[in-house]
Amino acid sequence: MIRKASELTSIYKKQLENSDIQSAYMFLLKYVTSLKAYCQKNFPKEFSFGNVSSGYMDFSYFPFFNDFLRNEKLRFGIVLNHKEMRFELWLMGQNADIQSKYWELMKNSVWNKDREHMPKYSFLDVVLIENPDFDNIDNLNFEINKKATCLSQEILNHLKKINA
Repeated sequence: MIRKASELTSIYKKQLENSDIQSAYMFLLKYVTSLKAYCQKNFPKEFSFGNVSSGYMDFSYFPFFNDFLRNEKLRFGIVLNHKEMRFELWLMGQNADIQSKYWELMKNSVWNKDREHMPKYSFLDVVLIENPDFDNIDNLNFEINKKATCLSQEILNHLKKINA
């Protein structure tokens, strides 16, 4: 069902009358920004970090990469999936051609083995934290950083093998 723009904006306006939605969204974006700062301090120094992207109320993320990834036109992203309310690690290409190339190389990997189709915005995505506890930020930061560091290193090792 296709809705008119006026109907969609009316629904949007009605939802925004509930100030809790705006407060929750602002909290989540501030959290992702603080998570980026935490990861910048605690990740291996070979990684650089990009800006936080707020997305379209569906995903908020920040990219990170090292020289190898940059040369391959790839980047990881630590992603807050708003709909599922979980954190994910994505591996993304610079454009659709790079995504398709790496999907072909990685579609049978341990991380994609249960997937029939390439994800919409990446060619690999993995759940880091299924049910984040935002009431314990210190622990949440630690767990996301630990899992993302370990998993990104595993994926990098695999990428280097298939590119050799």
